[in-house]
Amino acid sequence: MNKNLFLPANILLPKREPEKWSVIACDQYTSEPDYWKRVEEFVGDEPSALKIVFPEVYLSGDNSKRTAEINANMQEYLDGDVFNTYENTFVYVERRLANGKLRRGIVGLIDLENYSYESGSHALIRATEETVAERIPPRVEIRRGAPMEIPHIMLLIDDPERSVIEPLGKALESEETLYDFDLMQNAGHIKGRRASGKTAEEIQKRLNSLIEKDDDKLLFAVGDGNHSLAAAKECYRLNKTESTRYALAEVVNIYDDSLEFEPIYRLLFGVDPEEVINGFLSSLGGEYRGEDAQKFTCVYGEKEREISVKPAAKLAVGTLQTYLDGYLKQNRQASIDYIHGETSVRELSKAENTLGFIFDGMRKDELFEAVRQNGSLPRKTFSMGCADDKRFYLEGRKF
Repeated sequence: MNKNLFLPANILLPKREPEKWSVIACDQYTSEPDYWKRVEEFVGDEPSALKIVFPEVYLSGDNSKRTAEINANMQEYLDGDVFNTYENTFVYVERRLANGKLRRGIVGLIDLENYSYESGSHALIRATEETVAERIPPRVEIRRGAPMEIPHIMLLIDDPERSVIEPLGKALESEETLYDFDLMQNAGHIKGRRASGKTAEEIQKRLNSLIEKDDDKLLFAVGDGNHSLAAAKECYRLNKTESTRYALAEVVNIYDDSLEFEPIYRLLFGVDPEEVINGFLSSLGGEYRGEDAQKFTCVYGEKEREISVKPAAKLAVGTLQTYLDGYLKQNRQASIDYIHGETSVRELSKAENTLGFIFDGMRKDELFEAVRQNGSLPRKTFSMGCADDKRFYLEGRKF
């Protein structure tokens, strides 16, 4: 087995004011420009990841000017006295979330030769959700001319025995602390320690042990940053160098106590609710009462209807989404939204010609098996916590 499934990197970290350097993932608060305005005001003139990433709230038809500014800022930071470089190291991360729970991870390099976002792939690193092709080019545009990377990508490992990441807390108590500070906008606290030498070798050894137990050889499933990782892959295809071949990411155990999987429900607009429900049932042979039945609560107006269907996918959301994709193609007047929380679904579904589907979410121990069985899951299958829990930009790497 190749021992280089996860590699230490030459990590760049800001020399001062990490509180102003570290900002939340670019795909958060996309409908709330006020959030990003507050970040700008807090950062001021200090060096910050804000000035070398592209918050999606600002994406437009022509992103070339802002992209050029980002690349210029990156080069200025690299040429200036902004970073310390920690060579050939992993970073062990402890993130204290706003709810008080502790999330543990390791930052290092993955080999993009081992990654695929194509459904049905058997690569070591796979997307968990369907990749939307039109979301990749803007990210490629940003990354392909960049002299460095700074990721918000989070990968998951299937380690119920907690053998890889969890032991590091005690093992690294006496090792160098690289950062230790409160994240902006009340998003909790983060602490990072260096993991190199024999500890780095032990991390790789334990990861190898995970993959040796898996006949399908799925080591990493993408938890967050799927489209950013897909863009990294495309940039590598366009320019195959030793540097572009790798991407920086944080690895987290899916069984980490802080990770909470929440279902994302479906809401249809511009539809005849009964027609959609009956069509869904008919597409699967009608009501099904077997032990493996997948159950849905359909809410519309003041009505509520319980249905059960024979599984067409590992997860209930997969069975439903397959039908909805076909329905929406045939009924252009209809539209869909993806909603967190039963209360919101029930309230919104009271509107005329609106239908909500509520269903059981995915358990942690179902994710890897679902990816093995069905390939990439439907878009918006699950959410890992609230927006403020998402990964913040912090560690960087020079190309």
